[in-house]
Amino acid sequence: MSSPQVRTPTLQSNKMKKDESFLVKLGGTLVRKKKAKEVNDLQEEGKNAINAPMSPTPITLDPEETLLEENEERTMIDKASREDLKYIELKKVLIDWINEVLVEERIIVKSLKHDLYDGQVLQKLLETLANCKLNVAEVTQSEIAQKQKLQTVLEKVQDLLRPQGWPIRWTVDAIHGKNTAAILHLLVALAMHFCAPIRLPEHVSVQVVVVKKREGLLHTSYVTEELTTTTEMMMGKFERDAFDTLFDHAPDKLSVVKKSLITFVNKHLNKLNLEVTELETQFADGVYLVLLMGLLENYFIPLHHFYLTPEGFDQKVHNISFAFELMEDGGLKKPKARPEDIVNLDLKSTLRVLYNLFTKYKNVE
Repeated sequence: MSSPQVRTPTLQSNKMKKDESFLVKLGGTLVRKKKAKEVNDLQEEGKNAINAPMSPTPITLDPEETLLEENEERTMIDKASREDLKYIELKKVLIDWINEVLVEERIIVKSLKHDLYDGQVLQKLLETLANCKLNVAEVTQSEIAQKQKLQTVLEKVQDLLRPQGWPIRWTVDAIHGKNTAAILHLLVALAMHFCAPIRLPEHVSVQVVVVKKREGLLHTSYVTEELTTTTEMMMGKFERDAFDTLFDHAPDKLSVVKKSLITFVNKHLNKLNLEVTELETQFADGVYLVLLMGLLENYFIPLHHFYLTPEGFDQKVHNISFAFELMEDGGLKKPKARPEDIVNLDLKSTLRVLYNLFTKYKNVE
């Protein structure tokens, strides 16, 4: 009977060494991979920490906004900007202005994006503001006809604005595509050019999301657009005059100009036992301006046409607007200054108005 085969210690020892060697190698590889992953994770975490403050808030796109053709691009204002109070105020002020201008047309705008894109309201607005008639069809329903109308309207707008250096930041496709930022750029430019009796909120900026379809995938990027700056800067894009130069380069001569204008207005207001010592404050409610126009044109202004003791901003604006109407009736051009600016004690606006009166009526006794 043969004895059972016994493994030699040498064979067992060699196998154990091989197993240990394999485990060591495997363990080392796993450790190295783990460390490499930790390093990568740390680098990624650092990168995210740096980039996070600059990254826009993720947006939720409406289904309509994602139905794009290949290489088609669409822009929209992001949610945070749409909820900004100054942005909301800007839209409201512009909508109220449009509705006031078009009151006789019985047009009521509720949404800038949905009511202006086809060119119908923009046509009526421009015709009313510029006192002109555009050669376009009154009713357009097809996309081609709507874009043709928009093309005509925007060409007229550009003819008006380009000489004054206003940047054109809208296109037919952008307006027709309901690009709210482009529509706002257009309306702000029109309001400034035609000296709309409104006060736009200053320094309104929005973050615009640009969505483009490439190779079947949607790609987004972000652009910050400035819709308004300061009223002075926006008005300056149209026309700088002697008072801009005076304030910027010769402030020492300002007192001389003010003294001359005070002498001029007091020459007439003294007839009513009234006297002006501060131009920016005493003309801010419009009363002296209305009375001055009556004296210069030698007629009596019924008291029910203006507020003799105005209360609040709106009544003061009414008085100054009424004085502007009297100036136009007297043959003067509509003042470039806005009633709201005079009420807000803007000296430059007040000086512009009074200087226009001085140049026309300086020889009136």
